[in-house]
Amino acid sequence: MTKSPKIYVAGHRGMVGSAIVRYLLACGYSELSMVTRNRSELDLTNQVAAQEFFAKEKPDQVYLAAAKVGGIYANNTYPAEFLYENMVIEANVIHEAWRSGVQKLLFLGSSCIYPRMAKQPITEDALLTGKLEATNEPYALAKIAGIKLCESYNRQYGTDYRSVMPTNLYGIGDNYSSENSHVIPALISRFHNAKVVHAPSVTIWGSGKPKREFLNVDDMAAASVHIMNLDKQIYDEHTQPMLSHINVGSGSDMSIKELAETIREVVGYSGKIEYDATKPDGTPRKLMDSSLIRSLGWNPKIELKEGLKIAYNDFLQSAYTAASI
Repeated sequence: MTKSPKIYVAGHRGMVGSAIVRYLLACGYSELSMVTRNRSELDLTNQVAAQEFFAKEKPDQVYLAAAKVGGIYANNTYPAEFLYENMVIEANVIHEAWRSGVQKLLFLGSSCIYPRMAKQPITEDALLTGKLEATNEPYALAKIAGIKLCESYNRQYGTDYRSVMPTNLYGIGDNYSSENSHVIPALISRFHNAKVVHAPSVTIWGSGKPKREFLNVDDMAAASVHIMNLDKQIYDEHTQPMLSHINVGSGSDMSIKELAETIREVVGYSGKIEYDATKPDGTPRKLMDSSLIRSLGWNPKIELKEGLKIAYNDFLQSAYTAASI
């Protein structure tokens, strides 16, 4: 038997990080082989704290899932925080990982790195070919910087730092707050609350016309571990030194209107859906080409409606837990 690697999952309490931990445990990795720290224990925006952590723990692998995330409202309201915090976290983790001898690292980015009007479906080589969506440009720039940090350390120091770009994620552990959540958890929360108070209608930002692709976070976790464990020669054969990121998506999209109607059905809300076209729509369409990762042996398993039922149950449990505290 080979020695189990010591794995640090940065952001293990977030939706993506917790899903990675769940998947690693399901694959037979020992909980004792994993290193985790919450924000109160380790502030990744603090370079000295990050340096001391890596010098002490010396992990073999790092999953960089720690990030400041949010929907259109949060990105529009806190652009400086989204740019600063994400860039500092990435710089500290990647640099200190290299300093402590970590050879394998997986950086988790976002599909918002691509130009607003990128040709659909979006291939990896669309990066840096056009203007970004204005509503989340600071976050996108930070994620682009993370990709380029990984590539630069690989080129200069011979590390094996990889990047995956997930589409819009949802699932267990999502953020259901009314201000800072993404579209699926926001709609789940709003439809549920409307059902409870018997509200006649729910108003949704935008026209409902933009199309989005969604992937369950547990599928994303499986893809992350799959890419991390790919033989380096295979990874290098399918990527380029300065175009090394890999898309991870479900392969299909739907309009926000279709999504809202599906979530209304899952939640069991019988009222009307109205759209406020004075609010921003964001990017018109965002469907990623995930043919590369599929050619490398990964495919999603969780259908959207099934995943939405799981997410709604998670919301109900979260709401019950919050009410019990």
